[in-house]
Amino acid sequence: MTDPSERSDPADGERSLPGVGLVKGLGVTLKTMTRRSATQQYPDVAPALPPRSRGVIALLAENCTVCMLCARECPDWCIYIDSHKEEVVVPGAARARQRNVLDRFDIDFSLCMYCGICIEVCPFDALYWSPEFEYAEYDIKDLLHDKEHLGEWMGTVPPPPAHDPNGEPAKEETAAARKAAIPAERPSAAPPRAGERPTAAPHRSAERPPPRPGSRPAGENATGEGPTP
Repeated sequence: MTDPSERSDPADGERSLPGVGLVKGLGVTLKTMTRRSATQQYPDVAPALPPRSRGVIALLAENCTVCMLCARECPDWCIYIDSHKEEVVVPGAARARQRNVLDRFDIDFSLCMYCGICIEVCPFDALYWSPEFEYAEYDIKDLLHDKEHLGEWMGTVPPPPAHDPNGEPAKEETAAARKAAIPAERPSAAPPRAGERPTAAPHRSAERPPPRPGSRPAGENATGEGPTP
């Protein structure tokens, strides 16, 4: 066992003085009593909430692709999604394509723990935080919000904060700047039309150096009779 004398520290002498804690507590009380109280007059005056307050989850149904990531990652299983497939005829395509159509998107806020995982994992920005928190109900069943009700909260979603000028630029901005810095490539020559003879490239005659003394001209055979056929 450890000796109690070894666990003692120099501050134990101050703590052992009678009335030290009482004096410190009264000092905090007197300091607070001299300050003016600031009471927020809610609900007459709306509270000043931080820009990233977690009030209620809003849904932008146009961006939802029914990937089910939010429902699978929800730790409380409070998101319910139903959908069906529709065929989309694309002109010029060999066959019709299929797409998911959202039929039901409900969030049970009586089970929601406001962790924000569903908003973070959504790859198409279909879920947003709204600072609105005044949606209490007398019946717990009314806390199940459908996609129409969730879509109404989109009007209360604040705009995103401005980008920090000292921060790292977005990947889209970096890619656009890199693409603009690359010079445009020259367009290649168009292929010849049917029945049209392709134009030959102009022949450039290379300047030949003068023949050396005693050497035969180019194309002449060894007998000196001229170029061979």
